Amino acid sequence: MATQMTAKATATVDGRRGSSFLRIAIALQTLTIFLQAVSAGLLLTSSYGETLHGVGARVMYGASMLYVLAAVLAWKPGGGPVRPVLHASGFLALASVQVVLGIAHVPSVHLPLGVLMFGLSLLALARR
Repeated sequence: MATQMTAKATATVDGRRGSSFLRIAIALQTLTIFLQAVSAGLLLTSSYGETLHGVGARVMYGASMLYVLAAVLAWKPGGGPVRPVLHASGFLALASVQVVLGIAHVPSVHLPLGVLMFGLSLLALARR
């Protein structure tokens, strides 16, 4: 009986840890997307804007991968819901499309998709 109680307590603590790591990952992703909007403005007005936007794209993509990792860690060991994993995977797919559109210089889709991604990331953050 005591072993069962200890296992439940450990699962609860792991679930909370996974949940806070997930919240941090979503916040980091939201921040990096916002900074991408700032660097996009600098892209139009300064010579170093392109470099900042390129570096920011890599950081944003890494933050999206971290979001997937955090969602999986919150789901698998703690027995949490699978929905955050699906959201994070969808977001990584959107980030991949965003990178391809940016490299291909298709601003007519790249910019609105960036705004959509920021809104979705804010929504995910508010839900956590």
